[in-house]
Amino acid sequence: MPENTSATSVGPGVRRSDRLRWWVFAVVLAADLLDMIDATVTTIAAPVIVRDLAGSDALVPWLGLSYALALGSFLVVGGRLGDRFGQRRTFLIGLVGFTAASLLCGIAWTPAALVCFRLIQGAFGALLIPQGFSILLRTFPRDQLGRVFGLFGPLLAVGSIGGPVLAGLLIQADVLGTGWRFVFLVNGLIGTVLLIAGPRVLPRDTPDPAVRIDPLASAIVMLGLLGVMGGLIVGGESGWGLVPLTALVAGVVLIGCFAALQRSTARPLLAPSLFRVRSFVAGITVGTIYFAAVAGLLYVVSLHLQQGAGLTPFHAAAIMAPLSVGIIVTSFQVRDHIQRLGRRLVLAGTAITLVGVIGLLALILLAPDVPAVLAVPLLVTGLGMGCCFGSLFSTALGDVTEQQAGSASGTLNALQQIANATGAALVSTLFLTLVAESGDNTAATTSLIVIAAILALAAASTSLLPRHAAADHH
Repeated sequence: MPENTSATSVGPGVRRSDRLRWWVFAVVLAADLLDMIDATVTTIAAPVIVRDLAGSDALVPWLGLSYALALGSFLVVGGRLGDRFGQRRTFLIGLVGFTAASLLCGIAWTPAALVCFRLIQGAFGALLIPQGFSILLRTFPRDQLGRVFGLFGPLLAVGSIGGPVLAGLLIQADVLGTGWRFVFLVNGLIGTVLLIAGPRVLPRDTPDPAVRIDPLASAIVMLGLLGVMGGLIVGGESGWGLVPLTALVAGVVLIGCFAALQRSTARPLLAPSLFRVRSFVAGITVGTIYFAAVAGLLYVVSLHLQQGAGLTPFHAAAIMAPLSVGIIVTSFQVRDHIQRLGRRLVLAGTAITLVGVIGLLALILLAPDVPAVLAVPLLVTGLGMGCCFGSLFSTALGDVTEQQAGSASGTLNALQQIANATGAALVSTLFLTLVAESGDNTAATTSLIVIAAILALAAASTSLLPRHAAADHH
């Protein structure tokens, strides 16, 4: 494996420089994939884990919620820590902590211990993910970013969607008699390999002592994100009682206080100049709407297949697998055209996703007893997602400077987590309310109509995006 000391250092020629860049891409992608997959593996693994550890059924959702809450709450601060102490160093610290927490999850002896280790995983994941985007921004010339994010974003999406499938396969394989534990142990093993490779290939960067991490602002934004995400997730899972509503309102108030504090402080946690970058603001606006629709879609299809059609989680995940195939197919086809096509590609992807949702709606109405046919519109939906994911990442981050990279990455990822939680909470609340009153088919079709409306809003909002992705100004 080649060793790298600079993002742009060129050895014997351009080909060596390009090879080094793609080694960096591979390490960052693999590390972020571990993080994304771990966010979803408990979708299938949780019931087996709780049974094996003699826990209560009430613990099942918390195996996933604990990870998501820690991850979402720390993302903004995690991105800024990279600006202060260097993205390479922060990335590697995040990878060390995440790997250690994965191994601890694999040997957890009680349900409480596992939830604790999942919280630690999420916190270190929040250090890891924003730095990956920042490292790629510094490593690749701007005229290659379309291709880079055209691969990176969709592959991360495939990882998050494929997490349940992978968990099901590993549990069924029962490697060395470890059962569900191997789901976490294998991540620890892969993380160890990446810790060997990372220091050799990741470009060095210089910490910036001028960046100050305001403890008060950090605490306010973390508590605000915790309140918003906790309220949305718990409300969607368990109903909108006093606790989730209070958490949600308190979270919104705290984020409002954080925004006011950022305007008045001399050393803001988020650089104000970041929100004067039109492509960034437009990208996160469209992306937030689109990600909320996608999260809601994945949730309603999963609920319909398992509760309505009576499929096991593994068989439901198998029917949803064509979604990942579609993402991969189009992401490879469009990756070299993202900068030229710009917002037209996002609009096309959103429209194709909408067509897929309409196909799901039609087949649930026309063939409610044949759930396998849903694989076809799910493939179409995946084709649309493959057009959108990389294009949105490239648009949002393409004009961001290196000094803004950490804040931009943390903000983008935090908003994506909030969008995911919002979409899932909205749809789960609607679905679970209607399923009790009118049955599964009515709940699923009504939820899909709402999702289609959100996708139409996302398509309309693409007019905010610049016509083309960022030109080369690296």
